[in-house]
Amino acid sequence: MKLFIERENKSKTFRFNGTVSKLLRQLKVNPATILVARNKALVTENDKLIDSDEVKILSVISGG
Repeated sequence: MKLFIERENKSKTFRFNGTVSKLLRQLKVNPATILVARNKALVTENDKLIDSDEVKILSVISGG
């Protein structure tokens, strides 16, 4: 899997098969603070990811 974490401006490549939720737990990322895109489409925590996916973890920005 190719993974890009926007907040850290880092790219990683590693083996992973499982749900978005499992990935976020493994990376210790709070799901309330991010959006996840798989192959350029937004996904939910219940969607499954496989090794061939390109995943981006995008920071949610709020202001007031």
